[in-house]
Amino acid sequence: MNVSTAAGRLFIVSTPIGNMGDFSFRAVETLRGVALVLAEDTRHSRKLLDRYAIETRVTAYHEHNEAKMTPGLVARLCAGEDLALISDAGTPLLSDPGARLVRSAIDAGISVVPIPGASALLPALVASGIDADRFTFFGFLPRKGRERAAALADLTTLRHTAVLYEAPTRLVGTLVELEECGAGERDAAVAREMTKQYEEIKRGTLSALRAYYTDVPPRGEVVIVLAGAIERATDDAQVRERAKALRAQGRSTRDVAMTLVTELGVARNRAYEIAQEEL
Repeated sequence: MNVSTAAGRLFIVSTPIGNMGDFSFRAVETLRGVALVLAEDTRHSRKLLDRYAIETRVTAYHEHNEAKMTPGLVARLCAGEDLALISDAGTPLLSDPGARLVRSAIDAGISVVPIPGASALLPALVASGIDADRFTFFGFLPRKGRERAAALADLTTLRHTAVLYEAPTRLVGTLVELEECGAGERDAAVAREMTKQYEEIKRGTLSALRAYYTDVPPRGEVVIVLAGAIERATDDAQVRERAKALRAQGRSTRDVAMTLVTELGVARNRAYEIAQEEL
């Protein structure tokens, strides 16, 4: 879609995740200059904006109203207004709403401009002591069902570092599930309350961290960093023998495949192929 050269811009602005000093001059200038700031929680964001004397009007934009509001916001951008999207903390779209607006703006030919800044993801990764050359960000895992089981299988078979967010009340449960999937002896880190007064990073094996947080319930926002799996040398004959034994126990194709993945380190697709061969 072609738009006028006078079209506005959509700024994606990162905000502090705890320490108010982690806010760039460019971010402040951008928010002062746009026509409207879109925020998850206007009351929460207003405190930050007031701290930096940003008087721009703020309106709520979140998962419950984004479908309704997006067409009107894109129309304003096409008409020449600059808008800024912020989240309650950190970088928008990383486990936060905003993807619908960004995609719609791009489809309308609007310039989308990122204003980088704070995020819990990278500080936790670089301070974890775990390889940061290559990593996969999982965000928050699905809460239950097949989607969660698939995500856990992906996490525990991944050959490079994984990073995920978790709520403090669900941290121990997630660590237990990862342990049950065979990741107990892997190096891991739990980063809590990044950039805030009680920032804490605990490092050790995943099993050791599970034991610690079972005794010491965590508080605040949590990032889990998990080292990649070490590939295990397993020949097809051994894998098929194990699959056959599991089938003899009456296990389903999915259960057989997941056991081959977590117990023997077989690639997920290959595990399903072998599990189905034993039908």
